Amino acid sequence: MENRILLVAELGPDGHLKSSLRSLLTAAKFLKGDIDVLVWGGDTTSAVVEAQHLPGIRQVLNGSGPTLADGLAEMLCALVRPLARQYTHILTAATTIGKNWMPRLAALEDVAMVSDIVGVESSDTFIRPIYAGSIWATVCCPEPLKLMTVRTTAFPGTEGEGRDPVPVENLPCPAALLQSTRIAVQAHVQEGRPSLENARVVVSGGRGLGSAEHYEALLGPLADELNAALGASRAAVDLGYASNDVQVGQTGKVVAPDLYIAIGISGAIQHLAGMQTSRVIVAINKDPDAPIFAVADYGLVGDLNVLVPELTAALRK
Repeated sequence: MENRILLVAELGPDGHLKSSLRSLLTAAKFLKGDIDVLVWGGDTTSAVVEAQHLPGIRQVLNGSGPTLADGLAEMLCALVRPLARQYTHILTAATTIGKNWMPRLAALEDVAMVSDIVGVESSDTFIRPIYAGSIWATVCCPEPLKLMTVRTTAFPGTEGEGRDPVPVENLPCPAALLQSTRIAVQAHVQEGRPSLENARVVVSGGRGLGSAEHYEALLGPLADELNAALGASRAAVDLGYASNDVQVGQTGKVVAPDLYIAIGISGAIQHLAGMQTSRVIVAINKDPDAPIFAVADYGLVGDLNVLVPELTAALRK
Protein backbone atom coordinates (compact mmCIF):
# COMPACT_ATOMS: atom_id res chain seq x y z
CA MET A 1 0.00 0.00 0.00
CA GLU A 2 1.30 3.42 -0.93
CA ASN A 3 1.95 5.71 2.00
CA ARG A 4 -0.53 8.49 2.74
CA ILE A 5 0.99 11.26 4.80
CA LEU A 6 -0.67 14.08 6.73
CA LEU A 7 1.32 17.12 7.85
CA VAL A 8 -0.30 19.12 10.63
CA ALA A 9 0.77 22.74 10.28
CA GLU A 10 1.07 25.49 12.87
CA LEU A 11 0.18 29.14 12.41
CA GLY A 12 2.12 32.09 13.75
CA PRO A 13 0.53 34.98 15.67
CA ASP A 14 0.06 36.78 12.35
CA GLY A 15 -2.09 33.97 10.95
CA HIS A 16 0.52 32.82 8.42
CA LEU A 17 2.11 29.38 8.21
CA LYS A 18 5.20 28.81 10.32
CA SER A 19 8.34 27.93 8.38
CA SER A 20 8.49 24.60 10.25
CA LEU A 21 5.93 23.25 7.77
CA ARG A 22 8.48 23.34 4.95
CA SER A 23 10.86 21.26 7.10
CA LEU A 24 8.05 18.79 7.73
CA LEU A 25 7.55 18.61 3.99
CA THR A 26 11.22 17.71 3.50
CA ALA A 27 10.94 14.93 6.08
CA ALA A 28 7.72 13.64 4.51
CA LYS A 29 9.30 13.30 1.07
CA PHE A 30 11.60 10.58 2.46
CA LEU A 31 8.46 8.54 3.19
CA LYS A 32 7.48 8.44 -0.50
CA GLY A 33 3.73 8.86 -0.69
CA ASP A 34 0.86 11.28 -1.18
CA ILE A 35 1.14 14.28 1.12
CA ASP A 36 -1.78 16.28 2.51
CA VAL A 37 -1.48 19.37 4.72
CA LEU A 38 -3.89 20.17 7.56
CA VAL A 39 -4.21 23.86 8.42
CA TRP A 40 -6.15 24.65 11.57
CA GLY A 41 -6.99 27.65 13.74
CA GLY A 42 -9.53 30.36 14.40
CA ASP A 43 -8.96 32.10 11.06
CA THR A 44 -6.98 30.16 8.46
CA THR A 45 -7.73 32.30 5.41
CA SER A 46 -4.15 33.42 4.69
CA ALA A 47 -2.54 30.15 5.74
CA VAL A 48 -4.73 28.04 3.44
CA VAL A 49 -3.73 30.12 0.40
CA GLU A 50 -0.04 29.73 1.35
CA ALA A 51 -0.44 25.98 1.83
CA GLN A 52 -2.12 25.56 -1.57
CA HIS A 53 1.11 26.63 -3.26
CA LEU A 54 3.47 24.28 -1.40
CA PRO A 55 5.36 22.00 -3.83
CA GLY A 56 4.63 18.30 -3.94
CA ILE A 57 1.41 18.11 -1.93
CA ARG A 58 -1.90 16.56 -2.96
CA GLN A 59 -4.46 18.69 -1.12
CA VAL A 60 -5.03 21.04 1.83
CA LEU A 61 -7.44 20.20 4.64
CA ASN A 62 -8.86 23.29 6.32
CA GLY A 63 -10.02 23.17 9.94
CA SER A 64 -11.23 26.61 10.92
CA GLY A 65 -13.56 27.81 13.64
CA PRO A 66 -13.88 29.41 17.07
CA THR A 67 -13.25 26.22 19.04
CA LEU A 68 -9.83 25.85 17.36
CA ALA A 69 -8.73 29.43 17.98
CA ASP A 70 -7.18 28.74 21.40
CA GLY A 71 -4.96 25.89 20.17
CA LEU A 72 -6.16 23.41 22.80
CA ALA A 73 -4.90 19.84 22.44
CA GLU A 74 -8.36 18.39 23.04
CA MET A 75 -9.85 20.37 20.17
CA LEU A 76 -7.07 19.56 17.73
CA CYS A 77 -7.37 15.86 18.55
CA ALA A 78 -11.12 16.08 17.94
CA LEU A 79 -10.33 17.54 14.51
CA VAL A 80 -7.59 15.07 13.53
CA ARG A 81 -8.89 11.82 14.98
CA PRO A 82 -11.70 11.23 12.44
CA LEU A 83 -9.06 11.54 9.71
CA ALA A 84 -6.33 9.50 11.38
CA ARG A 85 -7.00 6.05 9.93
CA GLN A 86 -7.08 7.42 6.39
CA TYR A 87 -3.30 7.91 6.68
CA THR A 88 -0.23 5.78 7.27
CA HIS A 89 1.81 8.66 8.76
CA ILE A 90 0.86 11.84 10.62
CA LEU A 91 3.66 14.33 11.24
CA THR A 92 3.82 17.54 13.23
CA ALA A 93 6.65 19.74 14.49
CA ALA A 94 8.19 18.87 17.87
CA THR A 95 7.12 22.20 19.34
CA THR A 96 5.26 22.88 22.57
CA ILE A 97 2.00 22.54 20.65
CA GLY A 98 3.04 19.35 18.87
CA LYS A 99 4.30 17.73 22.07
CA ASN A 100 0.99 18.59 23.70
CA TRP A 101 -1.54 17.09 21.28
CA MET A 102 0.26 14.26 19.47
CA PRO A 103 0.69 11.97 22.53
CA ARG A 104 -2.99 12.50 23.29
CA LEU A 105 -3.92 11.31 19.79
CA ALA A 106 -1.58 8.31 20.14
CA ALA A 107 -3.32 7.31 23.37
CA LEU A 108 -6.78 7.70 21.85
CA GLU A 109 -5.78 5.58 18.83
CA ASP A 110 -3.87 3.09 21.02
CA VAL A 111 -0.66 3.29 18.97
CA ALA A 112 2.93 4.05 19.91
CA MET A 113 4.33 7.34 18.66
CA VAL A 114 7.86 8.28 17.64
CA SER A 115 8.97 11.60 19.08
CA ASP A 116 11.54 14.14 17.99
CA ILE A 117 12.79 12.38 14.85
CA VAL A 118 15.92 13.78 13.20
CA GLY A 119 16.20 11.31 10.32
CA VAL A 120 14.09 9.03 8.13
CA GLU A 121 15.63 5.72 7.04
CA SER A 122 12.48 4.23 5.53
CA SER A 123 8.71 4.35 5.93
CA ASP A 124 8.94 2.55 9.30
CA THR A 125 12.51 3.26 10.49
CA PHE A 126 13.55 6.56 12.01
CA ILE A 127 16.40 8.22 13.89
CA ARG A 128 15.76 10.08 17.13
CA PRO A 129 17.94 11.41 19.96
CA ILE A 130 17.98 9.81 23.41
CA TYR A 131 19.82 10.61 26.65
CA ALA A 132 19.56 14.38 26.08
CA GLY A 133 20.92 14.04 22.55
CA SER A 134 24.14 12.27 23.50
CA ILE A 135 23.04 9.18 21.53
CA TRP A 136 21.02 8.87 18.33
CA ALA A 137 18.87 5.75 18.23
CA THR A 138 17.49 4.04 15.12
CA VAL A 139 14.00 2.79 15.87
CA CYS A 140 11.50 0.71 13.88
CA CYS A 141 7.80 1.44 14.27
CA PRO A 142 5.53 -1.39 13.02
CA GLU A 143 2.29 0.46 13.81
CA PRO A 144 -0.16 0.72 10.87
CA LEU A 145 -0.61 4.38 11.85
CA LYS A 146 2.67 6.11 12.57
CA LEU A 147 2.41 9.30 14.64
CA MET A 148 5.57 11.38 14.72
CA THR A 149 6.86 14.67 16.02
CA VAL A 150 9.75 16.03 13.96
CA ARG A 151 12.72 18.10 15.07
CA THR A 152 12.37 20.55 12.22
CA THR A 153 15.86 22.01 12.69
CA ALA A 154 17.21 18.65 11.44
CA PHE A 155 15.56 19.06 8.03
CA PRO A 156 16.10 21.97 5.63
CA GLY A 157 12.94 23.67 4.48
CA THR A 158 11.62 22.68 1.05
CA GLU A 159 12.10 25.58 -1.34
CA GLY A 160 9.90 26.82 -4.14
CA GLU A 161 6.20 26.85 -4.95
CA GLY A 162 3.86 24.41 -6.67
CA ARG A 163 2.90 25.07 -10.28
CA ASP A 164 -0.85 25.27 -9.58
CA PRO A 165 -2.79 25.66 -6.32
CA VAL A 166 -3.98 22.33 -4.93
CA PRO A 167 -7.63 21.73 -3.94
CA VAL A 168 -8.93 22.53 -0.45
CA GLU A 169 -11.28 20.37 1.60
CA ASN A 170 -13.07 22.16 4.44
CA LEU A 171 -13.49 20.11 7.60
CA PRO A 172 -16.32 20.50 10.12
CA CYS A 173 -15.28 22.51 13.17
CA PRO A 174 -15.42 20.26 16.27
CA ALA A 175 -17.89 21.08 19.02
CA ALA A 176 -16.54 22.68 22.18
CA LEU A 177 -15.21 20.34 24.90
CA LEU A 178 -15.11 21.25 28.57
CA GLN A 179 -11.94 19.50 29.76
CA SER A 180 -9.83 22.65 29.64
CA THR A 181 -10.07 26.35 28.94
CA ARG A 182 -7.38 28.80 27.89
CA ILE A 183 -7.18 31.55 30.51
CA ALA A 184 -4.37 33.74 29.19
CA VAL A 185 -1.27 33.78 27.00
CA GLN A 186 1.93 35.51 28.02
CA ALA A 187 4.48 35.74 25.23
CA HIS A 188 7.78 37.56 25.08
CA VAL A 189 8.07 39.39 21.76
CA GLN A 190 11.59 40.26 20.63
CA GLU A 191 10.88 43.57 18.98
CA GLY A 192 12.90 44.04 15.81
CA ARG A 193 14.63 40.67 16.18
CA PRO A 194 14.05 37.37 14.39
CA SER A 195 12.21 34.56 16.17
CA LEU A 196 14.34 32.11 18.08
CA GLU A 197 13.29 29.12 15.96
CA ASN A 198 14.14 30.78 12.63
CA ALA A 199 17.13 32.98 13.45
CA ARG A 200 20.41 32.43 11.61
CA VAL A 201 22.26 33.78 14.66
CA VAL A 202 21.34 33.18 18.33
CA VAL A 203 22.93 34.92 21.32
CA SER A 204 22.19 33.09 24.58
CA GLY A 205 22.97 33.98 28.16
CA GLY A 206 23.24 31.92 31.31
CA ARG A 207 23.65 32.14 35.05
CA GLY A 208 27.00 33.87 34.66
CA LEU A 209 25.31 37.11 33.58
CA GLY A 210 24.30 37.70 37.18
CA SER A 211 21.00 39.56 36.70
CA ALA A 212 18.14 40.32 34.34
CA GLU A 213 19.55 43.83 33.87
CA HIS A 214 22.88 42.43 32.65
CA TYR A 215 21.08 39.98 30.38
CA GLU A 216 19.49 42.75 28.34
CA ALA A 217 22.27 45.34 28.73
CA LEU A 218 25.05 42.99 27.59
CA LEU A 219 23.28 40.68 25.15
CA GLY A 220 20.81 43.13 23.61
CA PRO A 221 23.37 45.37 21.81
CA LEU A 222 25.32 42.31 20.61
CA ALA A 223 22.14 40.69 19.26
CA ASP A 224 21.18 43.92 17.50
CA GLU A 225 24.56 44.14 15.76
CA LEU A 226 24.25 40.55 14.53
CA ASN A 227 20.50 40.66 13.78
CA ALA A 228 20.27 37.75 16.21
CA ALA A 229 17.58 36.29 18.42
CA LEU A 230 18.10 36.17 22.17
CA GLY A 231 18.08 32.85 24.00
CA ALA A 232 18.77 31.69 27.53
CA SER A 233 19.75 28.63 29.53
CA ARG A 234 17.29 27.10 31.96
CA ALA A 235 19.29 28.46 34.89
CA ALA A 236 18.90 32.00 33.52
CA VAL A 237 15.17 31.49 33.03
CA ASP A 238 14.70 30.02 36.51
CA LEU A 239 16.52 33.02 38.01
CA GLY A 240 14.23 35.41 36.15
CA TYR A 241 16.86 36.81 33.76
CA ALA A 242 14.75 35.91 30.70
CA SER A 243 11.28 34.65 29.90
CA ASN A 244 10.48 30.95 29.57
CA ASP A 245 9.76 31.12 25.83
CA VAL A 246 13.41 31.92 24.99
CA GLN A 247 14.80 28.93 26.89
CA VAL A 248 17.10 26.75 24.80
CA GLY A 249 17.66 23.15 25.81
CA GLN A 250 16.11 19.77 26.47
CA THR A 251 13.12 21.31 28.27
CA GLY A 252 13.05 24.40 26.05
CA LYS A 253 13.50 25.00 22.35
CA VAL A 254 15.88 23.18 20.03
CA VAL A 255 17.75 25.50 17.68
CA ALA A 256 20.33 24.93 14.95
CA PRO A 257 21.42 28.37 13.69
CA ASP A 258 24.45 29.14 11.57
CA LEU A 259 26.02 30.83 14.61
CA TYR A 260 25.29 30.21 18.30
CA ILE A 261 26.99 32.40 20.90
CA ALA A 262 26.81 31.07 24.47
CA ILE A 263 27.65 33.70 27.07
CA GLY A 264 27.99 32.80 30.74
CA ILE A 265 26.61 29.31 30.06
CA SER A 266 28.47 26.40 31.65
CA GLY A 267 27.14 23.84 29.16
CA ALA A 268 25.08 21.29 31.07
CA ILE A 269 24.03 18.37 28.89
CA GLN A 270 20.40 19.54 29.02
CA HIS A 271 21.40 22.83 27.39
CA LEU A 272 23.67 21.15 24.84
CA ALA A 273 20.73 19.01 23.72
CA GLY A 274 19.06 22.17 22.43
CA MET A 275 21.93 23.75 20.48
CA GLN A 276 24.79 21.36 19.80
CA THR A 277 23.81 20.91 16.13
CA SER A 278 24.44 24.62 15.44
CA ARG A 279 26.83 25.13 12.55
CA VAL A 280 29.30 27.30 14.51
CA ILE A 281 29.36 27.61 18.31
CA VAL A 282 31.16 30.40 20.18
CA ALA A 283 31.49 30.24 23.98
CA ILE A 284 32.42 33.03 26.39
CA ASN A 285 33.03 31.89 29.97
CA LYS A 286 35.45 32.68 32.78
CA ASP A 287 35.90 28.97 33.61
CA PRO A 288 38.34 27.33 31.17
CA ASP A 289 37.03 23.90 32.20
CA ALA A 290 33.38 24.69 31.47
CA PRO A 291 31.74 21.83 29.49
CA ILE A 292 30.53 24.30 26.85
CA PHE A 293 34.07 24.51 25.47
CA ALA A 294 33.95 20.80 24.55
CA VAL A 295 31.40 21.55 21.82
CA ALA A 296 32.49 25.11 20.95
CA ASP A 297 34.29 25.89 17.70
CA TYR A 298 35.68 29.08 19.25
CA GLY A 299 36.10 29.91 22.92
CA LEU A 300 36.93 33.06 24.85
CA VAL A 301 38.01 32.60 28.46
CA GLY A 302 37.55 35.71 30.55
CA ASP A 303 35.18 38.16 32.17
CA LEU A 304 32.04 38.42 30.06
CA ASN A 305 31.44 41.94 31.39
CA VAL A 306 34.60 42.97 29.54
CA LEU A 307 34.60 40.62 26.54
CA VAL A 308 30.99 41.09 25.42
CA PRO A 309 31.15 44.92 25.22
CA GLU A 310 34.50 44.63 23.40
CA LEU A 311 33.00 42.20 20.90
CA THR A 312 29.99 44.45 20.36
CA ALA A 313 32.23 47.48 19.85
CA ALA A 314 34.38 45.58 17.35
CA LEU A 315 31.30 44.59 15.35
CA ARG A 316 30.14 48.21 15.21
CA LYS A 317 33.41 49.14 13.51
